[in-house]
Amino acid sequence: MSTVEHVEKPMMVGRDRDNVVVGDEIVRHRRATRLIHWSVAITFFLALITGMPIWTPIFGWMASLVGGLDTARVIHPYAGVLFIIASIFQFVHWLPDMHLHEDQKGWLSGKAFSYMRWEHVEESGKYNGGQILYFWAACLGALGFLLSGIPMWFPLWVREICIWIHDITFICFFVGLVGHMYLGSAAEPGTFRAMTRGTVTRRWARFHHPGWYKEVTGEETRK
Repeated sequence: MSTVEHVEKPMMVGRDRDNVVVGDEIVRHRRATRLIHWSVAITFFLALITGMPIWTPIFGWMASLVGGLDTARVIHPYAGVLFIIASIFQFVHWLPDMHLHEDQKGWLSGKAFSYMRWEHVEESGKYNGGQILYFWAACLGALGFLLSGIPMWFPLWVREICIWIHDITFICFFVGLVGHMYLGSAAEPGTFRAMTRGTVTRRWARFHHPGWYKEVTGEETRK
């Protein structure tokens, strides 16, 4: 259902509600959504900073950021646990919006290339097919970290195998994260503010998510 509302203070509205029109802006992510997102991001990077020097001496300098290699070894598993907890909250919070609609199927074929060329891609839903697929890939990555990380706490015979799985999961997760960060900042100006201010401009919403724009504002989009 469309929610059209004009309020003078978008930051106040963005604390509790999203999908609301506020003047020339639209609240895309309310405060709870942003807190969960940044909790996942912070705990992941804490795990990264403490895990990289354990993984290879090439990144040994990172250990100095937390007080040394021994400290990194202590912090890393607990940072991983916090990351998993935050990821669970994120999964539950985002799940209702993370189902591919009929018009979002085939994203890995022509639609992805059209979107990368900044062409108009009409889709229903708040998130496009690429974002939904990334969500599920990130969830699988978190699950991979969990299942391979737990045995590494104990002297089990599968520990060596789990180390390899943990490393491969990290490499795939990190590559996807770099793409996510690029698309959420430099590649698409105006996107990053959705996770800081919580709002996006009408123009941004109309171009990047025309289906969502039409649903929220009740206005037709121009191709």
